Amino acid sequence: MQRRNFLKNSLLAGASSLFVPSIAKAQATEAFARKKAKNIIFLVSDGMSIGTLVMADLYSKRILGRSTAWISLYEQNLAVKASMDMQSASSLVTDSSAASSSWGCGHRIINGMINIGVNGEEYTPIFQKFKKAGKKAGCVTTVPITHATPAGFCVNSKERKSQPRIAEKYLDLRFDVMMGGGDKYFNPEKRKDKRDMYAEYKAKGFTVVKNVTQMKEAPKNAPLLGVFDHDPLPYTIDETHTNGYKEIPTLAQMTEKAIEMMKDHKQGFVLQVEGGKVDWAAHGNDIGALIFDQLAFDDAVKVAIDFAKKDGNTLVVVTSDHGNANPGLIYGEECNRNFDNIAKFRHSNDYTLQSINVSDSISKVKELLMYNFGNIPFTDEEVEHILYYYKGEEREGGLYNYLNLPYFLLGELQRKYTSVGWISMDHSSDYTELAMYGPGSEKLPPFIENYKLHNFLLRAAEVDMLETY
Repeated sequence: MQRRNFLKNSLLAGASSLFVPSIAKAQATEAFARKKAKNIIFLVSDGMSIGTLVMADLYSKRILGRSTAWISLYEQNLAVKASMDMQSASSLVTDSSAASSSWGCGHRIINGMINIGVNGEEYTPIFQKFKKAGKKAGCVTTVPITHATPAGFCVNSKERKSQPRIAEKYLDLRFDVMMGGGDKYFNPEKRKDKRDMYAEYKAKGFTVVKNVTQMKEAPKNAPLLGVFDHDPLPYTIDETHTNGYKEIPTLAQMTEKAIEMMKDHKQGFVLQVEGGKVDWAAHGNDIGALIFDQLAFDDAVKVAIDFAKKDGNTLVVVTSDHGNANPGLIYGEECNRNFDNIAKFRHSNDYTLQSINVSDSISKVKELLMYNFGNIPFTDEEVEHILYYYKGEEREGGLYNYLNLPYFLLGELQRKYTSVGWISMDHSSDYTELAMYGPGSEKLPPFIENYKLHNFLLRAAEVDMLETY
């Protein structure tokens, strides 16, 4: 009888545990329930599948000897964790503009559009609402600052590709900190209309910076525009091993500067931080680029969390807008050793493939590959297959593959030396990872649709501009 009652009580206890708050949620309720989010920092690892998050943490633990900042939030029971449904109005698989817009306007949007409803409605983006409520607002990213994810928090556009016009809209709306790539959308020598957006920003009181030194020296009493490269910023792995990239700031440095610029504002601030090149690396099945850009994003997460811990009134949101290529480690006897080979990589696949010329010999290309990828023993046959693409005998498409380089082929050839596999070169319909720390996090349900996050953030900040569903 005693054994039967013990089993019965244990089963009831186990069942009831499914319905009680997690330790993290209980702690968040105790710490933040009576506070509003004066500040919000919203971090997006664009195109991050769960495998990317896991591999970055495994790499960090094995090679760097520490957990990533993101996973540490879970290990220390600091963050409330949820899953988020990211489908768009037009597809189960979203693009970045529709994903960001769902948070930005509180409605699901058709892929390719920014905060424009299915019937042409122009919804007010969330950063405009926060600006109207008196807060400062800014975005930092590793892709063009006019790209889909930052734009989704800020503006309306019928086409995500209208980046020159988005640069103009940022100026009209006078956001406080905007930093990333995208010189070709501001530079009069590169814009089709020859409009000098840099001069116009300066005329309206902005400090315009082009490198990390200028960024660090920028005064706090003026809005800041930072544009650090022609299009996206370099991959972290290339930036680390190339002297010419030393004056380009990291995402963590941009995040730290943006917080510094806005933290003393009486009404608080909102900041969107995007690891945009994580998505581009996944599109290219580029494991070196992927791991090190995810780790660079994680450095920005640490900056945000460290600030939030000291401040006490900041809600930090860490998430992804969709999966991409669903990379992951594949079981095998050499899995551990193969995965550790990534620590020897010096450059991305993208940098490497753009360094190859049609006239290069097999031995020259093999030497380049072995140097950039830590002495991986590519065969002559594998190298010859790569060279076919430069001779026009084979072609490979894919998003961001403007030069038709063999990204997929190189990713497949690396698999037996890294044990990392990919299911595609495009977005996937993942329920994305969502973590929160700070005031408001205690109200996060374990599952949420993307568009409902808009009102969630407004409520957390006690801003009375809710969307109706």
